[in-house]
Amino acid sequence: MILGKINSPKDLKNLTIKDLEQLCTEVRIALLNKLSTVGGHIGPNLGMVEMTVAMHKVFNSPIDKIVYDVSHQSYAHKMLTGRKHAFLNSNEYFSVSGYTNPDESEHDFFKVGHTSTSVSLACGLAKGRDLVGTKENIIAVIGDGSLSGGEAYEGLNNAAETGTNMIIVVNDNEMSIAENYGGLYKNLKLLRETKGKAECNFFKAMGLDYIYVEDGHSLESLISAFEKVKDTDKPIVVHVKTIKGKGYELAEKNKENWHYGMPFELETGERNFQFGDNYSELTGAYLLNKMKEDEKVAVITAGTPSVVAFNEDRRKEAGKQFIDVGIAEEHAVALASGMAKNGAKPIFAVYSTFIQRCYDQLSQDLCINNNPAVILVFGGGLTGFSDVTHLGYFDTQVVGNIPNMVYLAPTSKEEYFAMLDWAIDQNEHPVSIKVPSLGVIQTEMPLKNNFYDINRYIVTESGKDIAILALGDFYQLGEDVKADLKEKHGIDATLINPRFITGVDEQLLETLKENHKLVITLENSVLNGGFGEKITRYYGASDMKVINFGGKNEFTDRLTSEEIYENNHLNREQILEDIVQVFSK
Repeated sequence: MILGKINSPKDLKNLTIKDLEQLCTEVRIALLNKLSTVGGHIGPNLGMVEMTVAMHKVFNSPIDKIVYDVSHQSYAHKMLTGRKHAFLNSNEYFSVSGYTNPDESEHDFFKVGHTSTSVSLACGLAKGRDLVGTKENIIAVIGDGSLSGGEAYEGLNNAAETGTNMIIVVNDNEMSIAENYGGLYKNLKLLRETKGKAECNFFKAMGLDYIYVEDGHSLESLISAFEKVKDTDKPIVVHVKTIKGKGYELAEKNKENWHYGMPFELETGERNFQFGDNYSELTGAYLLNKMKEDEKVAVITAGTPSVVAFNEDRRKEAGKQFIDVGIAEEHAVALASGMAKNGAKPIFAVYSTFIQRCYDQLSQDLCINNNPAVILVFGGGLTGFSDVTHLGYFDTQVVGNIPNMVYLAPTSKEEYFAMLDWAIDQNEHPVSIKVPSLGVIQTEMPLKNNFYDINRYIVTESGKDIAILALGDFYQLGEDVKADLKEKHGIDATLINPRFITGVDEQLLETLKENHKLVITLENSVLNGGFGEKITRYYGASDMKVINFGGKNEFTDRLTSEEIYENNHLNREQILEDIVQVFSK
Protein backbone atom coordinates (compact mmCIF):
# COMPACT_ATOMS: atom_id res chain seq x y z
CA MET A 1 0.00 0.00 0.00
CA ILE A 2 1.59 3.26 -1.16
CA LEU A 3 -0.59 5.51 1.02
CA GLY A 4 0.66 3.70 4.11
CA LYS A 5 4.18 4.94 3.31
CA ILE A 6 3.19 8.58 2.80
CA ASN A 7 3.88 10.64 5.92
CA SER A 8 4.56 13.98 4.26
CA PRO A 9 4.56 15.48 0.74
CA LYS A 10 8.31 14.77 0.53
CA ASP A 11 7.41 11.07 0.18
CA LEU A 12 5.78 11.81 -3.20
CA LYS A 13 8.83 13.35 -4.84
CA ASN A 14 10.41 10.14 -6.14
CA LEU A 15 7.21 8.30 -7.04
CA THR A 16 6.57 7.44 -10.68
CA ILE A 17 3.37 8.37 -12.51
CA LYS A 18 2.25 4.75 -12.12
CA ASP A 19 2.90 4.94 -8.37
CA LEU A 20 1.01 8.22 -8.13
CA GLU A 21 -1.96 6.76 -10.00
CA GLN A 22 -2.04 3.88 -7.55
CA LEU A 23 -1.82 6.38 -4.69
CA CYS A 24 -4.85 8.24 -6.10
CA THR A 25 -6.80 4.99 -6.18
CA GLU A 26 -5.90 4.26 -2.56
CA VAL A 27 -6.79 7.81 -1.46
CA ARG A 28 -10.17 7.56 -3.19
CA ILE A 29 -10.90 4.20 -1.55
CA ALA A 30 -9.99 5.62 1.87
CA LEU A 31 -12.24 8.62 1.24
CA LEU A 32 -15.22 6.48 0.31
CA ASN A 33 -14.72 4.11 3.25
CA LYS A 34 -14.65 6.98 5.73
CA LEU A 35 -17.36 9.12 4.15
CA SER A 36 -19.76 6.20 3.85
CA THR A 37 -19.23 5.51 7.56
CA VAL A 38 -19.37 8.99 9.09
CA GLY A 39 -20.53 11.30 6.29
CA GLY A 40 -18.96 14.54 5.13
CA HIS A 41 -18.19 16.42 1.92
CA ILE A 42 -18.24 13.65 -0.66
CA GLY A 43 -18.27 15.13 -4.17
CA PRO A 44 -15.77 17.95 -3.58
CA ASN A 45 -13.11 15.63 -2.16
CA LEU A 46 -13.50 12.84 -4.70
CA GLY A 47 -13.00 15.42 -7.43
CA MET A 48 -9.80 16.83 -5.91
CA VAL A 49 -7.71 13.66 -5.54
CA GLU A 50 -5.46 13.92 -8.60
CA MET A 51 -5.09 17.69 -8.28
CA THR A 52 -4.01 17.38 -4.66
CA VAL A 53 -1.50 14.65 -5.41
CA ALA A 54 -0.09 16.66 -8.33
CA MET A 55 0.25 19.83 -6.27
CA HIS A 56 2.13 18.01 -3.53
CA LYS A 57 4.30 16.28 -6.13
CA VAL A 58 5.36 19.62 -7.65
CA PHE A 59 5.26 22.14 -4.83
CA ASN A 60 7.21 22.05 -1.58
CA SER A 61 4.63 22.26 1.21
CA PRO A 62 4.73 23.73 3.84
CA ILE A 63 7.36 26.14 2.51
CA ASP A 64 5.16 26.64 -0.54
CA LYS A 65 1.81 27.57 0.94
CA ILE A 66 -1.51 26.15 -0.34
CA VAL A 67 -4.76 27.85 0.75
CA TYR A 68 -8.00 25.92 0.16
CA ASP A 69 -11.19 27.88 -0.36
CA VAL A 70 -13.88 26.74 2.11
CA SER A 71 -11.35 23.92 2.66
CA HIS A 72 -14.11 21.32 2.52
CA GLN A 73 -12.10 19.73 -0.32
CA SER A 74 -8.89 19.25 1.69
CA TYR A 75 -9.37 15.63 2.79
CA ALA A 76 -6.80 14.22 0.33
CA HIS A 77 -4.43 17.01 1.37
CA LYS A 78 -4.78 15.86 4.96
CA MET A 79 -3.94 12.28 4.01
CA LEU A 80 -0.72 13.39 2.32
CA THR A 81 0.37 15.66 5.17
CA GLY A 82 0.66 13.27 8.07
CA ARG A 83 -3.01 12.70 8.89
CA LYS A 84 -3.80 9.54 6.96
CA HIS A 85 -4.63 7.76 10.22
CA ALA A 86 -7.84 9.79 10.41
CA PHE A 87 -8.96 8.22 7.12
CA LEU A 88 -7.57 4.71 7.41
CA ASN A 89 -8.37 3.86 11.04
CA SER A 90 -12.08 3.91 11.87
CA ASN A 91 -11.43 4.57 15.57
CA GLU A 92 -9.62 7.79 14.56
CA TYR A 93 -12.14 9.10 12.02
CA PHE A 94 -13.05 12.04 14.23
CA SER A 95 -9.50 12.98 15.19
CA VAL A 96 -9.26 15.68 12.50
CA SER A 97 -11.76 18.30 11.40
CA GLY A 98 -13.45 18.54 8.03
CA TYR A 99 -11.59 21.75 7.18
CA THR A 100 -8.00 22.95 7.18
CA ASN A 101 -6.69 23.58 10.67
CA PRO A 102 -3.22 24.89 11.60
CA ASP A 103 -3.58 23.23 15.00
CA GLU A 104 -3.41 19.88 13.20
CA SER A 105 -0.56 20.46 10.78
CA GLU A 106 2.07 22.91 9.60
CA HIS A 107 0.74 22.28 6.09
CA ASP A 108 -2.50 24.13 6.95
CA PHE A 109 -2.39 27.90 7.21
CA PHE A 110 -5.91 28.98 8.13
CA LYS A 111 -9.04 27.69 9.81
CA VAL A 112 -11.41 28.24 6.90
CA GLY A 113 -15.00 27.12 6.39
CA HIS A 114 -16.73 30.01 4.65
CA THR A 115 -16.47 30.58 0.96
CA SER A 116 -14.63 32.94 -1.41
CA THR A 117 -11.76 33.72 0.98
CA SER A 118 -8.78 31.83 -0.46
CA VAL A 119 -7.57 34.42 -2.98
CA SER A 120 -7.67 37.23 -0.41
CA LEU A 121 -5.89 35.12 2.19
CA ALA A 122 -3.30 34.08 -0.38
CA CYS A 123 -2.80 37.71 -1.38
CA GLY A 124 -1.98 38.39 2.25
CA LEU A 125 0.51 35.52 2.37
CA ALA A 126 2.12 36.79 -0.85
CA LYS A 127 2.41 40.33 0.46
CA GLY A 128 3.87 39.06 3.73
CA ARG A 129 6.38 36.95 1.80
CA ASP A 130 7.45 39.92 -0.31
CA LEU A 131 7.85 42.15 2.72
CA VAL A 132 10.02 39.70 4.63
CA GLY A 133 11.99 38.77 1.49
CA THR A 134 11.36 35.04 1.06
CA LYS A 135 10.67 33.29 -2.27
CA GLU A 136 8.04 30.59 -1.71
CA ASN A 137 5.10 29.86 -4.01
CA ILE A 138 1.66 30.95 -2.84
CA ILE A 139 -1.22 28.87 -4.18
CA ALA A 140 -4.95 29.56 -3.76
CA VAL A 141 -7.32 26.71 -4.65
CA ILE A 142 -10.88 27.86 -5.37
CA GLY A 143 -13.95 26.03 -6.71
CA ASP A 144 -17.45 24.72 -5.92
CA GLY A 145 -19.11 28.04 -6.72
CA SER A 146 -16.77 30.10 -4.55
CA LEU A 147 -16.00 32.47 -7.42
CA SER A 148 -19.55 33.85 -7.12
CA GLY A 149 -18.78 35.43 -3.74
CA GLY A 150 -17.85 39.10 -3.59
CA GLU A 151 -14.62 38.54 -1.69
CA ALA A 152 -13.36 36.32 -4.51
CA TYR A 153 -13.75 39.22 -6.96
CA GLU A 154 -12.02 41.58 -4.55
CA GLY A 155 -9.17 39.12 -4.14
CA LEU A 156 -8.76 38.55 -7.88
CA ASN A 157 -8.78 42.29 -8.47
CA ASN A 158 -6.00 42.73 -5.90
CA ALA A 159 -4.05 39.68 -7.05
CA ALA A 160 -3.75 41.14 -10.54
CA GLU A 161 -2.01 44.19 -9.10
CA THR A 162 0.58 42.33 -7.02
CA GLY A 163 2.97 41.71 -9.92
CA THR A 164 4.52 38.86 -7.98
CA ASN A 165 4.27 35.09 -7.49
CA MET A 166 0.63 34.16 -6.95
CA ILE A 167 -0.94 30.98 -8.35
CA ILE A 168 -4.72 30.69 -8.41
CA VAL A 169 -5.97 27.17 -9.13
CA VAL A 170 -9.59 27.23 -10.30
CA ASN A 171 -11.16 23.82 -9.72
CA ASP A 172 -13.96 23.98 -12.32
CA ASN A 173 -16.34 21.07 -11.81
CA GLU A 174 -19.31 22.97 -13.30
CA MET A 175 -21.05 22.98 -9.94
CA SER A 176 -21.57 24.96 -6.78
CA ILE A 177 -23.42 23.04 -4.07
CA ALA A 178 -26.23 22.83 -6.62
CA GLU A 179 -26.02 24.38 -10.10
CA ASN A 180 -23.79 27.36 -10.69
CA TYR A 181 -25.55 30.68 -11.20
CA GLY A 182 -24.17 33.92 -12.60
CA GLY A 183 -22.57 35.45 -15.65
CA LEU A 184 -19.06 34.40 -14.64
CA TYR A 185 -20.00 30.74 -15.02
CA LYS A 186 -21.13 31.33 -18.58
CA ASN A 187 -17.58 32.46 -19.30
CA LEU A 188 -16.13 29.41 -17.56
CA LYS A 189 -18.38 27.27 -19.76
CA LEU A 190 -17.10 29.09 -22.85
CA LEU A 191 -13.51 28.54 -21.72
CA ARG A 192 -14.18 24.85 -21.19
CA GLU A 193 -15.79 24.52 -24.62
CA THR A 194 -12.82 26.25 -26.29
CA LYS A 195 -10.21 24.51 -24.12
CA GLY A 196 -9.22 27.86 -22.70
CA LYS A 197 -8.72 29.59 -26.05
CA ALA A 198 -11.75 31.91 -26.15
CA GLU A 199 -10.87 35.57 -26.54
CA CYS A 200 -13.48 36.43 -23.94
CA ASN A 201 -11.61 35.40 -20.79
CA PHE A 202 -12.65 36.75 -17.41
CA PHE A 203 -9.28 36.11 -15.80
CA LYS A 204 -7.26 37.76 -18.54
CA ALA A 205 -9.64 40.72 -18.42
CA MET A 206 -8.70 41.05 -14.75
CA GLY A 207 -5.03 41.28 -15.72
CA LEU A 208 -4.06 37.72 -14.79
CA ASP A 209 -2.02 35.27 -16.85
CA TYR A 210 -3.92 32.10 -17.66
CA ILE A 211 -3.45 28.45 -18.59
CA TYR A 212 -6.07 25.74 -19.04
CA VAL A 213 -5.97 22.05 -18.10
CA GLU A 214 -8.57 20.00 -19.98
CA ASP A 215 -8.33 16.83 -17.90
CA GLY A 216 -8.13 17.57 -14.21
CA HIS A 217 -7.77 13.86 -13.45
CA SER A 218 -4.68 13.33 -15.61
CA LEU A 219 -1.67 13.39 -13.36
CA GLU A 220 0.66 14.02 -16.28
CA SER A 221 -1.36 17.08 -17.42
CA LEU A 222 -1.63 18.46 -13.91
CA ILE A 223 2.03 17.96 -13.04
CA SER A 224 3.06 19.58 -16.33
CA ALA A 225 0.83 22.60 -15.66
CA PHE A 226 2.03 23.06 -12.08
CA GLU A 227 5.68 22.74 -13.14
CA LYS A 228 5.08 25.53 -15.69
CA VAL A 229 3.75 27.94 -13.08
CA LYS A 230 6.03 26.97 -10.20
CA ASP A 231 8.24 29.89 -9.18
CA THR A 232 6.39 32.25 -11.53
CA ASP A 233 7.15 35.93 -11.03
CA LYS A 234 3.59 37.09 -11.72
CA PRO A 235 0.01 36.20 -10.78
CA ILE A 236 -1.46 33.40 -12.90
CA VAL A 237 -4.65 31.34 -13.04
CA VAL A 238 -4.53 27.59 -13.65
CA HIS A 239 -8.04 26.71 -14.81
CA VAL A 240 -8.63 22.98 -14.31
CA LYS A 241 -11.66 21.05 -15.55
CA THR A 242 -12.64 18.33 -13.07
CA ILE A 243 -15.55 16.02 -12.32
CA LYS A 244 -17.26 16.47 -8.98
CA GLY A 245 -17.66 13.10 -7.31
CA LYS A 246 -15.01 11.50 -9.56
CA GLY A 247 -14.66 7.76 -9.07
CA TYR A 248 -18.05 7.14 -7.43
CA GLU A 249 -20.71 6.72 -10.10
CA LEU A 250 -23.64 7.80 -7.95
CA ALA A 251 -21.87 11.03 -6.98
CA GLU A 252 -20.88 11.75 -10.57
CA LYS A 253 -24.47 11.32 -11.80
CA ASN A 254 -26.19 13.29 -9.03
CA LYS A 255 -23.67 15.90 -8.01
CA GLU A 256 -26.04 18.05 -5.94
CA ASN A 257 -27.20 15.25 -3.66
CA TRP A 258 -23.64 14.06 -3.13
CA HIS A 259 -21.99 17.39 -2.34
CA TYR A 260 -22.39 16.63 1.35
CA GLY A 261 -24.05 13.65 2.91
CA MET A 262 -24.71 11.61 5.99
CA PRO A 263 -23.44 7.99 6.23
CA PHE A 264 -24.48 5.75 3.33
CA GLU A 265 -24.21 2.21 1.97
CA LEU A 266 -21.23 2.22 -0.34
CA GLU A 267 -22.68 -0.26 -2.84
CA THR A 268 -26.16 1.20 -3.17
CA GLY A 269 -25.77 4.79 -1.99
CA GLU A 270 -28.68 4.31 0.38
CA ARG A 271 -28.50 6.75 3.26
CA ASN A 272 -28.15 5.25 6.73
CA PHE A 273 -29.57 8.32 8.41
CA GLN A 274 -33.21 9.33 8.08
CA PHE A 275 -34.48 12.76 9.09
CA GLY A 276 -37.93 13.03 10.62
CA ASP A 277 -40.06 16.13 10.29
CA ASN A 278 -37.77 19.08 9.80
CA TYR A 279 -38.27 22.78 9.25
CA SER A 280 -36.40 22.81 5.94
CA GLU A 281 -38.86 20.42 4.32
CA LEU A 282 -41.91 21.97 5.99
CA THR A 283 -40.82 25.47 4.98
CA GLY A 284 -40.12 24.43 1.40
CA ALA A 285 -43.59 22.96 0.99
CA TYR A 286 -45.17 26.02 2.61
CA LEU A 287 -43.26 28.50 0.43
CA LEU A 288 -44.00 26.65 -2.79
CA ASN A 289 -47.69 26.77 -1.96
CA LYS A 290 -47.40 30.45 -1.06
CA MET A 291 -45.83 31.14 -4.45
CA LYS A 292 -48.78 29.51 -6.21
CA GLU A 293 -51.17 31.72 -4.25
CA ASP A 294 -49.24 34.94 -4.83
CA GLU A 295 -46.95 35.54 -7.80
CA LYS A 296 -45.18 38.36 -5.91
CA VAL A 297 -43.70 35.85 -3.42
CA ALA A 298 -40.15 34.76 -4.24
CA VAL A 299 -37.54 32.67 -2.46
CA ILE A 300 -33.88 33.67 -2.51
CA THR A 301 -30.99 31.37 -1.67
CA ALA A 302 -27.25 32.02 -1.67
CA GLY A 303 -26.11 28.74 -3.17
CA THR A 304 -27.82 26.53 -0.57
CA PRO A 305 -31.29 25.62 -1.88
CA SER A 306 -31.39 22.69 0.53
CA VAL A 307 -31.86 25.16 3.40
CA VAL A 308 -35.56 25.16 2.44
CA ALA A 309 -35.53 21.79 0.65
CA PHE A 310 -35.82 23.36 -2.80
CA ASN A 311 -34.65 20.38 -4.79
CA GLU A 312 -34.47 20.43 -8.58
CA ASP A 313 -38.17 19.61 -9.01
CA ARG A 314 -39.28 22.39 -6.65
CA ARG A 315 -36.95 24.86 -8.33
CA LYS A 316 -38.46 24.06 -11.72
CA GLU A 317 -41.98 24.35 -10.33
CA ALA A 318 -41.20 27.73 -8.76
CA GLY A 319 -39.71 29.08 -11.98
CA LYS A 320 -38.85 32.77 -11.86
CA GLN A 321 -40.04 32.94 -8.24
CA PHE A 322 -36.95 31.01 -7.15
CA ILE A 323 -33.67 32.94 -7.21
CA ASP A 324 -30.24 31.47 -6.51
CA VAL A 325 -27.67 34.28 -6.41
CA GLY A 326 -24.73 31.90 -6.02
CA ILE A 327 -22.69 31.95 -2.85
CA ALA A 328 -23.23 35.67 -2.34
CA GLU A 329 -25.15 36.41 0.84
CA GLU A 330 -24.40 40.15 0.72
CA HIS A 331 -26.00 40.44 -2.69
CA ALA A 332 -28.94 38.32 -1.52
CA VAL A 333 -29.82 40.76 1.28
CA ALA A 334 -29.50 43.83 -0.96
CA LEU A 335 -31.49 42.08 -3.67
CA ALA A 336 -34.25 41.27 -1.19
CA SER A 337 -34.36 44.90 -0.07
CA GLY A 338 -34.70 46.10 -3.67
CA MET A 339 -37.39 43.55 -4.44
CA ALA A 340 -39.39 44.54 -1.35
CA LYS A 341 -39.06 48.22 -2.26
CA ASN A 342 -40.58 47.51 -5.65
CA GLY A 343 -43.58 45.56 -4.40
CA ALA A 344 -42.38 41.97 -4.36
CA LYS A 345 -42.40 39.70 -1.31
CA PRO A 346 -38.91 38.23 -1.03
CA ILE A 347 -37.92 35.55 1.46
CA PHE A 348 -34.18 34.99 1.87
CA ALA A 349 -33.45 31.64 3.52
CA VAL A 350 -29.96 31.32 4.99
CA TYR A 351 -28.01 29.38 7.58
CA SER A 352 -27.08 31.25 10.76
CA THR A 353 -23.37 30.80 10.16
CA PHE A 354 -23.65 32.56 6.79
CA ILE A 355 -25.81 35.50 7.87
CA GLN A 356 -22.64 36.77 9.56
CA ARG A 357 -21.26 37.50 6.09
CA CYS A 358 -23.69 40.36 5.39
CA TYR A 359 -24.02 42.59 8.45
CA ASP A 360 -23.49 45.78 6.45
CA GLN A 361 -26.19 44.87 3.94
CA LEU A 362 -28.60 44.07 6.76
CA SER A 363 -27.91 47.43 8.34
CA GLN A 364 -27.36 49.72 5.34
CA ASP A 365 -29.26 48.25 2.44
CA LEU A 366 -32.19 46.75 4.32
CA CYS A 367 -32.86 48.20 7.76
CA ILE A 368 -32.02 51.87 7.19
CA ASN A 369 -34.47 51.71 4.29
CA ASN A 370 -36.97 49.74 6.41
CA ASN A 371 -38.00 47.54 3.49
CA PRO A 372 -40.27 44.59 4.35
CA ALA A 373 -38.09 41.69 3.22
CA VAL A 374 -38.21 38.41 5.16
CA ILE A 375 -35.10 36.56 6.31
CA LEU A 376 -35.33 33.00 7.61
CA VAL A 377 -32.31 32.06 9.73
CA PHE A 378 -31.78 28.29 9.94
CA GLY A 379 -29.32 26.43 12.14
CA GLY A 380 -29.04 29.15 14.75
CA GLY A 381 -28.32 27.84 18.22
CA LEU A 382 -25.73 26.25 20.44
CA THR A 383 -26.19 22.74 19.06
CA GLY A 384 -26.18 22.74 15.27
CA PHE A 385 -23.13 22.85 13.03
CA SER A 386 -20.27 22.10 15.39
CA ASP A 387 -17.13 22.93 13.38
CA VAL A 388 -15.52 26.14 14.58
CA THR A 389 -16.00 27.73 11.15
CA HIS A 390 -19.72 26.97 10.98
CA LEU A 391 -21.06 27.81 14.43
CA GLY A 392 -24.60 29.18 14.62
CA TYR A 393 -24.09 30.96 17.94
CA PHE A 394 -24.05 34.57 16.82
CA ASP A 395 -27.14 35.39 14.73
CA THR A 396 -28.92 36.96 17.72
CA GLN A 397 -26.11 39.49 18.00
CA VAL A 398 -25.74 40.07 14.25
CA VAL A 399 -29.42 40.37 13.38
CA GLY A 400 -31.05 41.20 16.68
CA ASN A 401 -29.50 44.59 17.42
CA ILE A 402 -30.11 46.53 14.20
CA PRO A 403 -32.72 49.33 14.34
CA ASN A 404 -35.93 48.64 12.38
CA MET A 405 -35.29 44.90 12.26
CA VAL A 406 -37.93 42.69 13.87
CA TYR A 407 -36.31 39.40 14.86
CA LEU A 408 -38.82 36.76 15.94
CA ALA A 409 -38.19 33.56 17.89
CA PRO A 410 -40.99 30.99 17.56
CA THR A 411 -41.44 28.29 20.17
CA SER A 412 -43.25 25.73 18.02
CA LYS A 413 -44.28 24.70 14.52
CA GLU A 414 -47.61 26.49 14.85
CA GLU A 415 -46.04 29.72 16.05
CA TYR A 416 -43.35 29.57 13.37
CA PHE A 417 -45.83 29.42 10.52
CA ALA A 418 -48.02 32.06 12.12
CA MET A 419 -44.98 34.34 12.26
CA LEU A 420 -44.01 33.49 8.69
CA ASP A 421 -47.53 34.26 7.43
CA TRP A 422 -47.46 37.61 9.19
CA ALA A 423 -43.92 38.44 8.04
CA ILE A 424 -44.80 37.89 4.38
CA ASP A 425 -48.10 39.78 4.55
CA GLN A 426 -46.95 42.84 6.54
CA ASN A 427 -45.40 45.87 4.84
CA GLU A 428 -43.93 47.87 7.72
CA HIS A 429 -40.62 46.28 8.72
CA PRO A 430 -37.85 43.94 7.66
CA VAL A 431 -38.56 40.73 9.57
CA SER A 432 -36.22 37.89 10.42
CA ILE A 433 -37.28 34.62 12.00
CA LYS A 434 -34.93 32.40 13.98
CA VAL A 435 -36.17 29.02 12.81
CA PRO A 436 -36.22 26.53 15.72
CA SER A 437 -33.20 24.23 15.63
CA LEU A 438 -34.10 21.66 18.29
CA GLY A 439 -36.66 19.72 16.28
CA VAL A 440 -40.24 20.23 15.16
CA ILE A 441 -42.44 20.66 18.21
CA GLN A 442 -46.22 20.93 18.05
CA THR A 443 -48.08 22.44 20.99
CA GLU A 444 -51.56 23.43 22.00
CA MET A 445 -50.33 26.78 23.28
CA PRO A 446 -52.75 29.59 22.32
CA LEU A 447 -51.33 31.77 19.56
CA LYS A 448 -51.58 35.48 18.95
CA ASN A 449 -51.17 35.62 15.18
CA ASN A 450 -50.95 39.40 14.98
CA PHE A 451 -47.37 40.51 15.60
CA TYR A 452 -47.90 44.18 14.80
CA ASP A 453 -47.80 44.86 18.54
CA ILE A 454 -44.02 44.91 18.39
CA ASN A 455 -42.04 43.70 21.42
CA ARG A 456 -45.07 42.49 23.36
CA TYR A 457 -44.36 39.26 25.24
CA ILE A 458 -46.94 36.61 26.11
CA VAL A 459 -47.45 35.33 29.68
CA THR A 460 -48.31 31.69 29.08
CA GLU A 461 -48.49 30.58 32.73
CA SER A 462 -48.96 33.07 35.57
CA GLY A 463 -47.22 32.62 38.89
CA LYS A 464 -45.16 34.62 41.34
CA ASP A 465 -41.71 35.07 42.87
CA ILE A 466 -39.77 33.85 39.82
CA ALA A 467 -40.41 34.71 36.17
CA ILE A 468 -38.93 32.60 33.37
CA LEU A 469 -38.45 34.30 30.01
CA ALA A 470 -37.83 31.35 27.70
CA LEU A 471 -36.95 32.50 24.19
CA GLY A 472 -37.70 30.55 21.04
CA ASP A 473 -36.78 26.89 21.06
CA PHE A 474 -35.64 27.17 24.68
CA TYR A 475 -39.28 27.63 25.63
CA GLN A 476 -39.62 23.91 26.28
CA LEU A 477 -36.59 24.12 28.59
CA GLY A 478 -38.45 26.90 30.38
CA GLU A 479 -41.42 24.57 30.83
CA ASP A 480 -39.12 21.97 32.37
CA VAL A 481 -37.53 24.49 34.73
CA LYS A 482 -40.95 25.72 35.85
CA ALA A 483 -42.03 22.14 36.54
CA ASP A 484 -38.84 21.46 38.52
CA LEU A 485 -39.28 24.61 40.62
CA LYS A 486 -42.81 23.63 41.55
CA GLU A 487 -42.13 19.97 42.19
CA LYS A 488 -38.88 20.32 44.12
CA HIS A 489 -39.20 23.72 45.78
CA GLY A 490 -42.89 24.58 45.79
CA ILE A 491 -42.34 27.71 43.66
CA ASP A 492 -45.04 28.40 41.09
CA ALA A 493 -43.06 30.46 38.60
CA THR A 494 -44.41 32.64 35.82
CA LEU A 495 -43.57 31.40 32.32
CA ILE A 496 -43.26 33.92 29.49
CA ASN A 497 -42.83 33.53 25.73
CA PRO A 498 -40.95 36.69 24.67
CA ARG A 499 -41.39 36.07 20.90
CA PHE A 500 -39.29 39.14 20.00
CA ILE A 501 -35.48 38.98 20.12
CA THR A 502 -35.09 42.61 19.14
CA GLY A 503 -36.87 44.47 21.90
CA VAL A 504 -38.03 44.72 25.50
CA ASP A 505 -41.63 44.64 26.73
CA GLU A 506 -41.19 47.36 29.32
CA GLN A 507 -44.83 47.26 30.39
CA LEU A 508 -44.69 43.55 31.23
CA LEU A 509 -41.27 43.76 32.86
CA GLU A 510 -42.49 46.61 35.05
CA THR A 511 -45.53 44.57 36.10
CA LEU A 512 -43.30 41.69 37.19
CA LYS A 513 -41.81 43.91 39.89
CA GLU A 514 -45.09 43.70 41.82
CA ASN A 515 -44.80 40.05 42.89
CA HIS A 516 -41.52 38.67 41.56
CA LYS A 517 -38.04 38.72 43.06
CA LEU A 518 -36.08 36.98 40.33
CA VAL A 519 -36.21 36.90 36.53
CA ILE A 520 -34.32 34.29 34.54
CA THR A 521 -33.77 34.33 30.78
CA LEU A 522 -33.12 31.28 28.61
CA GLU A 523 -31.76 31.71 25.09
CA ASN A 524 -30.24 29.34 22.56
CA SER A 525 -27.33 31.62 21.61
CA VAL A 526 -24.34 33.44 23.03
CA LEU A 527 -25.20 35.71 25.97
CA ASN A 528 -22.91 38.64 25.11
CA GLY A 529 -25.03 41.16 23.25
CA GLY A 530 -27.99 38.81 23.34
CA PHE A 531 -31.60 38.85 24.49
CA GLY A 532 -30.95 38.28 28.19
CA GLU A 533 -28.65 41.26 28.46
CA LYS A 534 -31.50 43.51 27.33
CA ILE A 535 -33.58 42.26 30.26
CA THR A 536 -30.70 42.64 32.70
CA ARG A 537 -30.09 46.18 31.53
CA TYR A 538 -33.74 47.10 32.01
CA TYR A 539 -33.70 45.92 35.63
CA GLY A 540 -30.24 47.30 36.37
CA ALA A 541 -31.34 50.14 38.67
CA SER A 542 -34.05 48.12 40.46
CA ASP A 543 -34.09 45.47 43.17
CA MET A 544 -35.01 42.73 40.70
CA LYS A 545 -32.41 39.99 40.40
CA VAL A 546 -31.75 38.56 36.95
CA ILE A 547 -29.91 35.43 35.79
CA ASN A 548 -29.11 34.93 32.13
CA PHE A 549 -28.72 31.40 30.76
CA GLY A 550 -27.12 30.88 27.36
CA GLY A 551 -23.74 30.35 25.78
CA LYS A 552 -20.31 31.72 26.58
CA ASN A 553 -18.77 34.13 24.10
CA GLU A 554 -16.25 31.72 22.61
CA PHE A 555 -15.34 29.69 19.56
CA THR A 556 -15.74 25.97 20.11
CA ASP A 557 -14.81 23.14 17.79
CA ARG A 558 -16.72 19.89 17.37
CA LEU A 559 -18.25 19.73 20.82
CA THR A 560 -21.22 17.46 21.39
CA SER A 561 -24.57 18.83 22.51
CA GLU A 562 -23.99 17.28 25.91
CA GLU A 563 -20.64 19.04 26.29
CA ILE A 564 -22.11 22.38 25.24
CA TYR A 565 -24.97 22.17 27.73
CA GLU A 566 -22.66 21.04 30.51
CA ASN A 567 -20.07 23.76 29.82
CA ASN A 568 -22.69 26.49 29.77
CA HIS A 569 -24.71 25.34 32.81
CA LEU A 570 -27.75 24.60 30.65
CA ASN A 571 -28.75 21.22 32.03
CA ARG A 572 -31.99 21.28 34.03
CA GLU A 573 -30.21 20.34 37.23
CA GLN A 574 -27.58 23.06 36.78
CA ILE A 575 -30.19 25.71 35.98
CA LEU A 576 -32.27 24.76 39.01
CA GLU A 577 -29.22 24.84 41.27
CA ASP A 578 -28.26 28.33 40.07
CA ILE A 579 -31.80 29.64 40.47
CA VAL A 580 -32.25 28.32 43.99
CA GLN A 581 -28.84 29.62 45.06
CA VAL A 582 -29.65 33.16 43.95
CA PHE A 583 -33.30 33.11 45.02
CA SER A 584 -32.49 31.98 48.56
CA LYS A 585 -30.13 34.88 49.25
